[in-house]
Amino acid sequence: MTTNLSFDQVKDMLDTADQKDRNIRIKYQIQSCVDFFGVAIQNDNGYLTKSVFHKPTAEPYILPYKLDHPHHVHRNISYAALLRAARICSSVHDFTIERIRIDISLLLNDYPPAFITKHVSRFFDQYNAQSVLKQLNEQDYSQLHHKLLHQPTRREKQLQAIPTDGVAQMLESLMRKKAWNPNILYAPYQFESGPRTAFGPIFRAWWEEYFRRQGSKVAHMKVKFSAKSNRTLEQCFVHKKPPKELLKKMDNTLATTTGR
Repeated sequence: MTTNLSFDQVKDMLDTADQKDRNIRIKYQIQSCVDFFGVAIQNDNGYLTKSVFHKPTAEPYILPYKLDHPHHVHRNISYAALLRAARICSSVHDFTIERIRIDISLLLNDYPPAFITKHVSRFFDQYNAQSVLKQLNEQDYSQLHHKLLHQPTRREKQLQAIPTDGVAQMLESLMRKKAWNPNILYAPYQFESGPRTAFGPIFRAWWEEYFRRQGSKVAHMKVKFSAKSNRTLEQCFVHKKPPKELLKKMDNTLATTTGR
């Protein structure tokens, strides 16, 4: 917990709670810095500051995955890490330290320097914050921090899109099939490191040579690829239930239907 109360007030409150049940003993530590779910929170002379917390026992430069994922997934690693750091770190100094740590992690996992520079720059270009990268501008970083902090996450956007009048409309929209476009050919394939990384260019060259020739009945069709990555251990062993918000809305809908 964090509080603006004085040390003596907090101590008296915890001591009082400790006396309520003799079978439950409360042990506490009061200090100016605490870590919670990957966030380090510190009282810096009356100012509450936040930074990314890394467990000392954890592997320092490990990435979520390294192989058997399409290239666009690897492009998003640096973006997602910078987005998390900008939301957590309250000062440009702490953010820069975390950004350097991200760069080192990518370099140690054999990511090319040009690849890292390109996609780190992409993050700052998207939010018009190149001054944070090049000049460590504190004011511009503060604007970036607050903008990203209040920006809804993908999960929050999905919950906002759920109809408020029940789950029926949402289920109907999910089950409604998209119109089939006869001018697009979807080519799904299992992505793996090695020869399959060149599947897209080879297939396109083959398609252009044999099917896009003049007089062909499928010359007008476009080819789109759908790369599927190998299943992770989490996907194999963990079965996640629907979000709590969706379950609550389903309960309310069932209760309303029963009442009628």
